[in-house]
Amino acid sequence: MTPDFTQKLRRIQAAKQSVLCVGLDPDPHRLPKHLLDRHPLADAVVAFNAAVIEATATAACAFKLNFAFYEALGRDGWDALERTVQHLPPDVVLIADAKRGDIGNTARFYAEAIFEQLGFDACTVAPYMGRDAVAPFLSYRGKAAFVLARTSNPSAADFQERDCEGEKLYERVARHVARWNDATPGTAGLVVGATGPEALAALRALCPALPFLIPGIGAQGGDPSAIAAAATETGCVVVNSSRQILYASAGKDFAEAAAHQAETSRARLAPHVVLTPA
Repeated sequence: MTPDFTQKLRRIQAAKQSVLCVGLDPDPHRLPKHLLDRHPLADAVVAFNAAVIEATATAACAFKLNFAFYEALGRDGWDALERTVQHLPPDVVLIADAKRGDIGNTARFYAEAIFEQLGFDACTVAPYMGRDAVAPFLSYRGKAAFVLARTSNPSAADFQERDCEGEKLYERVARHVARWNDATPGTAGLVVGATGPEALAALRALCPALPFLIPGIGAQGGDPSAIAAAATETGCVVVNSSRQILYASAGKDFAEAAAHQAETSRARLAPHVVLTPA
């Protein structure tokens, strides 16, 4: 039987003593000059990603690819994304940061592309259109949908903090996601930013067993100690850092600098989390 997503994640985290996710968000304007001089842009992206993966894989339990950075490269971007996936080792969880959120039939094909064609373990999903937009991603046993709840961006409060019959909208979303999780083969999780520690604690109280994908500890300034409220024996976390690791150096030592920063981040997070197999 296909292992449950959370069981797989916890097993990898316990083996590596890491909850760190490295975000592979290759900005062409920040790639090392020597790679751009040597390769066409899409090939430079793949060479950059491959070097970062090799350098940081021992410190990372997961890698997250933000699809926008690949789609912006045009027809070569999809190829760069596929080639990047081929460089990833087997002992990590692979997250598609695609933020899909369309109605049922369209969502079904999005899920098929991400899980079956590309082989990702999880995908970020926007819940604005309701259960229809999320259900196809939860029909795959062993896969996960991380649903946007309380995100880390500055204007997240515009909608997510709105009152909804006595509770915040992100809390209402979380309640629905927990019910969906109980009724589907796949695993539902939440995207919760490290920049909002109060929301992080509130959502863990509401959803004690769901996995959380937590962005915002690197360049966005989130405090790793806030993770402690969400990393419990029943509810695991994956903590993402992208720019702080990818662009630790702009020179030929970029991979070595990324490795150092990834290990530093892993070690900073370790005291605040529970790392035992499910």
